[in-house]
Parts: sequence; structure tokens; C-alpha cells
Amino acid sequence: MSSSVTEVSFCIAADPPPRLDKALARDVPEEAALSRSRLARLIAEGAVRVGGSVVTDPRAKVAEGAEVVIAVPQAVETDMVAEDIPLDIVHEDAALIVVNKPAGMVVHPAPGTPGGTLVNALLHHFGGDLSGVGGVQRPGIVHRIDKDTSGLLVVAKSDAAHHGLAEQFSAHTAHRVYRAVCHGVPDVGDPRLVGTRGVSVEPGGVIKITSGLERHRTDRQKQAVVFGGGGRHAVTRVRVLERFDGAALIACQLETGRTHQIRAHMAHVGHGLVGDPVYGGRRKLRAGAGAFDRQALHAAELGFVHPVTGESLRFSAPDPTDMALLIARLRTEV
Repeated sequence: MSSSVTEVSFCIAADPPPRLDKALARDVPEEAALSRSRLARLIAEGAVRVGGSVVTDPRAKVAEGAEVVIAVPQAVETDMVAEDIPLDIVHEDAALIVVNKPAGMVVHPAPGTPGGTLVNALLHHFGGDLSGVGGVQRPGIVHRIDKDTSGLLVVAKSDAAHHGLAEQFSAHTAHRVYRAVCHGVPDVGDPRLVGTRGVSVEPGGVIKITSGLERHRTDRQKQAVVFGGGGRHAVTRVRVLERFDGAALIACQLETGRTHQIRAHMAHVGHGLVGDPVYGGRRKLRAGAGAFDRQALHAAELGFVHPVTGESLRFSAPDPTDMALLIARLRTEV
């Protein structure tokens, strides 16, 4: 598979920010459609030259008038197979598509999962035409949700749309709310809960969880909750929607969107998600509620500003059948 490179050249404008990455984000031509996250990767890959020299430190200083050249690999035709997999399409226009992903579907191909993914389905739906900014293996993908999490996900159909959406997710301005069922009932009056590190209480009984998240040192499949400036900053807000015997239906609003964020945060505060094989521990629901064979987590609300029209969009998706049945069984036990 061959690839090509396009060079983006420009000069740093007056009063540049103190860091290279921020200066590039401010001054890179808009038509280049390079998001901050994309620029960060290009810096790390040695694709950025300042005054003729490669710079790989995003914190490097850059002077006004400095000539910048960014070597941007162009999207190449993917060798992934388009697959005729049904899609639950919530919204579609010329720039983007919003889908309600079922539990059990992987978002993009990876080792061990070369097919049957959302990307394979989208390639068939679009006839192979997807934004390449996310890379050959993840065309159009702006954000993702875990294989066994269901719910809403937006995919870009053009580079400009990908850039605009990626900026919103990077700036944490996209609206994302998940519905989940957790073990136990989070209670703002519980001294143990409010005394847990990283927990604070906001008006309306909202539980705010703030921490760093980083790869677990011994279990590479997990994220670890850390403090003291380590890991990637993560904030989750939790509100109890309904109380059951030994469990609760909760709404989790993401301020940030880190890998496994809700699952790791809820386990940290002692209320791991029902069915979660990684973070849920060995806790089981009371007899009569039955078992649940995946994490009870559903991306129920998604909102953002349309990257082309500027319109504010908000979408919602009802609980999938398995979660709806779980909640119904729990209600009969109250």
C-alpha cells in the first residue's frame, strides 16, 4: 500500500503562544483541516520542521515569523473490506452521520478483529468514501465507544467535518451523557463516598469524580485512577436516576472522554457497573434480577455544533433491549 505526503507551509504570526503545539493550532491554515490532536501526533512523528529543523517537542518555543512546514501523510485507499452490516442511523447529512452502535460491535479494525466493525459497515454504506483524517484503519472516526457499550457515535464524512468535530471533542464542548446500571446506590449522604479521593458534590445531588487516568501497570487492559498530576485529566458527573435493591440507574455526563472513563471512575468510588468484566469485580445482583453479560453502559445523549452549518444538534437513543429488560427486572425487586 503506497502513501503520499502533502506539505503545509506557513509562518508563525505575531505574539505566538509559548508552546509550539499551541502556536501551530492557532496559525495552521484552516483549509489544512488539522486538529490539535492531529498536530500533536505529527509533532511526535517528526513531521514538523521549524526554520528547516525537525522539532518533536510540543513545548518548544517558536518565534514570530518562523517558517513552519508540516509533512501531512495523505489518506490512502484502505484495503479493509466493506461489509453489508445493518446500521441504526439516527441522522445523516453531507458532512456526517450519527449511528446508534449495538453492544458487541467494535468501532474500528484492530488485531484480532479485522472485520465486522462499524468502519466495515460504514465503508459499505458510503461506498468506500470516508474521511481519512482518522487514519487508514479508522477512517472518519472522531471518537469511539467500547465494544460492549452501546449507543450514539458521530462519524465524519469529510476532512473538514472531521477537523471541526475533533476540535469540539478535544475542547470537551461536545455533550455526552451515558445511562448505566451500577452496583449499590451512590448516595451523597454516604461519608464513605464523599470521603473518597477525587469526589465532590455539586448542586442537585450531582457526584463529580475528578482524577487522572493512565494505563494500569500490571493489567494492560485496564485504566488506573491516579492523582498528583499523573495520567490524563478525567472528569465524570454522576446523577442517580432510579434506586433499586442493591443497584441504581445512573446518568454519567462526560466532561472529558478518556478510555474506560466511566467504568474506571465508578469502580473507584465503589459502585462498579453491573456486568463489567474488567472493573465490576465479583459483585452480583440479588437473586431474581438475573445476570448481565456486558457492562450496563449506554451512550444515550450526544450533542455538538455541526462543523459545517454551525447548527447546534442534540440526539438521544433509548436503552437497548438488554438494558431495558435488566432495568425492568430490577424494578420488580424494589
